[in-house]
Amino acid sequence: MAVISCQLSVVSKKRSSSVSLTDNCPLKTDNLIIMLEIFQFSFMVRAFAAGTLIGVIAPLIGTFLVVRQFSRLADTLAHVSLAGVAIGLLTGTDPVVAAVVVSVLTAIVVERLRESNRIFGESALAIFLWSGMAVAVVIISLARGFNVGLFSFLFGSITTVAPGDLYLIGTLGILVIFMVAVFYKELFFVSSDEELAQVTGINARAFNLMLMILAAITIALSMRIVGILLIGALMVIPVITAMQFSRSFKQTLFLSVLISLISVISGLYLSYFFDLASGGTIVLISLMIFLLGLVFKKGR
Repeated sequence: MAVISCQLSVVSKKRSSSVSLTDNCPLKTDNLIIMLEIFQFSFMVRAFAAGTLIGVIAPLIGTFLVVRQFSRLADTLAHVSLAGVAIGLLTGTDPVVAAVVVSVLTAIVVERLRESNRIFGESALAIFLWSGMAVAVVIISLARGFNVGLFSFLFGSITTVAPGDLYLIGTLGILVIFMVAVFYKELFFVSSDEELAQVTGINARAFNLMLMILAAITIALSMRIVGILLIGALMVIPVITAMQFSRSFKQTLFLSVLISLISVISGLYLSYFFDLASGGTIVLISLMIFLLGLVFKKGR
């Protein structure tokens, strides 16, 4: 909080000087200067770079999960990734890397259980959701409670995206986009109708597993900006909003990404200028867009 207040004071000083130099300029110019001033801080540049990529991959994967009626997977893997973060903080390893590993392993186990028909899909998700939370709570208690680092993972923070985090988010985020672009048709068929996909010769088992792993990676990468407790909302709400106006799967995909990017970028701006939790701000903006969509749709 002290860092933010210090940075805001610097911005306010620069803002006053900018206004004095542009007294004769239109108000729009002043607003533009104020909006661009935040990019003089390296942590904000990293936050916007990571946020933009997360704003793309979260609804990208979320669209497939919603169509497949598996949106609860996001919450399950988010809770499990909390255990990975706790392990990383306790052992001194990178929490994001630990979260990615734990989430991917959990996704693989959940998919194997679902395929075996020993446990229904929803039941398996419920088991791992609460198990992941229980493991995280135990590890947190061993570490003698919450700390600032863990709190930022829960709710998101614009000041905690380190250069190493940005490289990891960038590398794996681009990998997620690449895999969806290359295997779009297969993932679409598997999400829409698994039996039809098998009939057409698609290895549904392999692509179901791929979708699970991509979802796990996306959730683990999004923790820094959106937070563990809210990433599921960013993966689902823009998709549901887009479905109100889209007539095809591709339209839903692109519109949900657009809504997500608007939510993330405006949420980062608001969280910076008003010292708010970035995750909650982003999700609230996404929810407002959803509600406006409902009103607009009803008005028509």
